[in-house]
Amino acid sequence: MAEIVAGESGLEKVRVSTAAAEADIYLHGAQVTSWRPAGDEDVIFLSKQSKFQDGKAIRGGIPICFPWFRGKADNPKAPAHGVVRTKSWKLDSLEQQQDSVVVTMSTESDDGTRQWWPHEFRVMHRVTVGPELKLELIVTNTGSTAMHFEEALHTYHQVGDAEKVRVSGLDGVVFLDNMDANREKTQRGDVILTQPTDNAYLQTKSVLELVDAILGRRIKIAKENSLSTVVWNPWSSGAKALADLGDEEWRHFACVEASNILSCGVDLAPGAQHTIAARISVAAS
Repeated sequence: MAEIVAGESGLEKVRVSTAAAEADIYLHGAQVTSWRPAGDEDVIFLSKQSKFQDGKAIRGGIPICFPWFRGKADNPKAPAHGVVRTKSWKLDSLEQQQDSVVVTMSTESDDGTRQWWPHEFRVMHRVTVGPELKLELIVTNTGSTAMHFEEALHTYHQVGDAEKVRVSGLDGVVFLDNMDANREKTQRGDVILTQPTDNAYLQTKSVLELVDAILGRRIKIAKENSLSTVVWNPWSSGAKALADLGDEEWRHFACVEASNILSCGVDLAPGAQHTIAARISVAAS
């Protein structure tokens, strides 16, 4: 079953409920804010301090970053993470499939996006809610010139304690450490969070596992058409600088996300289409 209901601050959201899972997806940013497989705790973190307002990003969930990641390199006044995560998207369809529901939403370029980025585009977000959560971001160049963009499915995974998780699947991968002037480094072994972390792992298609000893589960993240992976946690110092994140909430999430950023950005010809996807599933550890 899927229905449109009023969410926080009256913003519309799609509530999905099946035998396999439940989920909440806001049309504001086409943002998944909850996914609860049957018999398990929520896999997605949402801050209790989140702003549910037009023009404001929701802290937590799965924000969509497009057409740049972090700040815009040539314009520090541009909105962080691009122009679509604070837009109200259109609900295109709800489709029932066996044990899952497919929610499809879209948005496109307009005067608001052109003031920051000159290209014409259409972006579709197709979310399949079931025993696994599948995210597909489909970008079409609807203009007459080629465009280059970055993208990320900026997933906040809910964890028992960020200091007691590890991420496998990135051993030996070169990454840029954004907490250390984007110096190039090489990952050795699993990623273990011990301090503010903002790493961009490059040229990697690896399947990832977020192992959570406290909640006793392993979150598997499989990527498609994604050449970079971001691992982020602001730690206590960074959390205090974010008005929409509680001072101790950093302990309860780890961002591990499919992306195409920095040197892995996408070039798209006029009329061409590109899809990035992630499949998230959960198993007992």
